[in-house]
Amino acid sequence: MDRGLDRVAVDGLYLATLGFSGWQLGNAAAIAAEEAGRPGLPTLRVENACASGGYAIQLAVDAVASGRRDVVLVVGLEKMTDVSNARRRYWLGVSGDTEWERLAGLTFAGVYGLMASRYEAEYGPVRDALTEVAVKNHANGALNPNAHFQKPVTREQVNSAPSVAAPLGLYDCCPVSDGAAALIVTRPEAARRFTDSPVYVVGSGVSSDHLAVQERKFITRLDASRSAAEEAFRNAPVDRKGLDFLELHDCFTIAELLALEDLGFAARGAAGKMTLSGATRLGGRLPVNPDGGLKAKGHPIGATGVSQAYEVFLQLRGQAGARQVGGAEHALTHNVGGSGATAAVHLFSVG
Repeated sequence: MDRGLDRVAVDGLYLATLGFSGWQLGNAAAIAAEEAGRPGLPTLRVENACASGGYAIQLAVDAVASGRRDVVLVVGLEKMTDVSNARRRYWLGVSGDTEWERLAGLTFAGVYGLMASRYEAEYGPVRDALTEVAVKNHANGALNPNAHFQKPVTREQVNSAPSVAAPLGLYDCCPVSDGAAALIVTRPEAARRFTDSPVYVVGSGVSSDHLAVQERKFITRLDASRSAAEEAFRNAPVDRKGLDFLELHDCFTIAELLALEDLGFAARGAAGKMTLSGATRLGGRLPVNPDGGLKAKGHPIGATGVSQAYEVFLQLRGQAGARQVGGAEHALTHNVGGSGATAAVHLFSVG
């Protein structure tokens, strides 16, 4: 049974947002406290590009684990659709390298297109697997009433869509979305005051890498994701084989394949085969992005990492409706900033 939470119990707040629309609010976390009915609350705005939400969750977990805070509110939000296309491209671009990439005209779709092209050069054709990611995640999004896109797409639609940054087409790219999500993080013994079925954070890791892709040793792997996962699993009571589903940062379809390999769920070059086998679909061996992922649910930058944890919360409590992963008890979230300069990985369990 859920007994609710009196807002006066909250003693800390983290707001994850890029401030995408250029609100000209340099102190947005204070406004979040006001809107939560708790002016005077210790607050902090967290901005780590698209990984802001994942980092905000870790900060909240650390604050509670240290004993400094008892009940922390984590909010992720982004308003992305109220600016011009030129302004939108600017705000997306500043999360990558500006000196070489953005000023040379390279967009994030272009960066991930380069990753996909290099992946094909190293491991062979990947188009069928990219298409499967898009079809799967749109099918899942069709079951999610909070998704940006709530209808399935066919393989034919994906394969015949306009090119965006070869080999990526329209359906390989996540949308520009508005959205918000919020979580309460507290001590395990305190959680029982609010609900009989809490969800536990049992592992947490964050890491970073070179901002510019050209500075990295490899273009077909994100070392920040690898390091964050190693930290999350280091002392966790669950290993990779014990996980029931994954929430992966699929800003582009190639990113889901890279994440499966970076996080240790597939060997290098094998994520495509794993995906085409049906293993990552609902009902498969290891469902990926049952909420539709960034691809269909949407990618409101600051809210994304928080919304991933919210999906885990629903799934592990058996409240995900038509997209419910049967018997789910353990899950992972993976949240990436920009083209891999930052990453956060969290592990969750029930009971």
